Amino acid sequence: MDFWKKLKGELIDIVEWLDDSRDTLVYRFERLNNEIKYGAKLIVREGQVAVFVDQGQIADVFKPGFYTLETKNLPLLSTLMGWKYGFESPFKAEVYFVNTRQFTDCKWGTANPIMLRDAEFGPMRLRAYGTYAFRVGDAAALVKEVAGTSGRFTADGITDQLRNFILTCFSDALGESKVPALDLASNYEELSSLIASKIKPPFATYGIDLTAFLIENVSLPPEVEAALDKRTSMGVIGDMGKFTQFQTATAIGDAANNPAGGGMAQGMGIGAGFAMANQMAGAIAGGNAPPLPGAPATPKFFVAIDGKQAGPFDMATLAQLSGTGKLTPQTLVWKQGMPAWAAASELPELAETLGHNPPPLP
Repeated sequence: MDFWKKLKGELIDIVEWLDDSRDTLVYRFERLNNEIKYGAKLIVREGQVAVFVDQGQIADVFKPGFYTLETKNLPLLSTLMGWKYGFESPFKAEVYFVNTRQFTDCKWGTANPIMLRDAEFGPMRLRAYGTYAFRVGDAAALVKEVAGTSGRFTADGITDQLRNFILTCFSDALGESKVPALDLASNYEELSSLIASKIKPPFATYGIDLTAFLIENVSLPPEVEAALDKRTSMGVIGDMGKFTQFQTATAIGDAANNPAGGGMAQGMGIGAGFAMANQMAGAIAGGNAPPLPGAPATPKFFVAIDGKQAGPFDMATLAQLSGTGKLTPQTLVWKQGMPAWAAASELPELAETLGHNPPPLP
């Protein structure tokens, strides 16, 4: 078996590589004992370079073309082997074919969110992803630094490390750019150029040239996106007071058209609806909104507390003041329509409120 391999190796005098894959970066030409016949033909196709290695040391690099492997075409290898006057016997050398075409549509993305400080939202986390393209710019450096003696080295063997370079440079560039989170989408092109300039030097150490870098999306955490959606919805609604009145009026109309409960239920529903709408509109307008038509007005009183005017207070607040002793039957009160201040005990509508305050001890 070894005899036939050796014989076959002696008969083959063409050194070439036909790439039948789409992901191979480096391919080692296999020969028996790495013996190449003197005068063999080397074919390097477009998108390839051939690297000759002698005893672990890179000797010659051949660009695309057709070569006859003789002393004059192997200047460095001839020097290393001490061929001063030529030779005719097979010589030993490892031949590595390196794929120099572009590798496109390579994916990158943040495995974990990136922490940064935003001028508008404060500390926040961002995720991002995109694509990039690269090609081998220095075949000798790639063989020396990455591929080594591997018989077949694919792009997967280096893309993980390239992705780590990208994420480090992306985080650094994003923090330095100080672009607000809401303005990132309009600055993808500028950010891509900035990040690409930071990525190229570490790529070059492996003999790789970055030919394209694109940011496809920078996204916020789901909870922040939900909050922004609510904020956007409020901006679309506009005046919240008018929107609430509209919603309440619609609900009242639906209740009035509901035959369940008869006319009395309808009347009660309408009255309750007016009261609720009045309270909601008052809360939204800071307590100064006028009551809706048909809704009973709730009286509000000013109270003299520690010799100073306080209020106005609704009945619920007056009940709390009575419970704490700040509102007594002798406390002076006033509401709109009264000619002058009067003691709380003189107003019948405050009788129930004053009932929360126990009488003085005998």
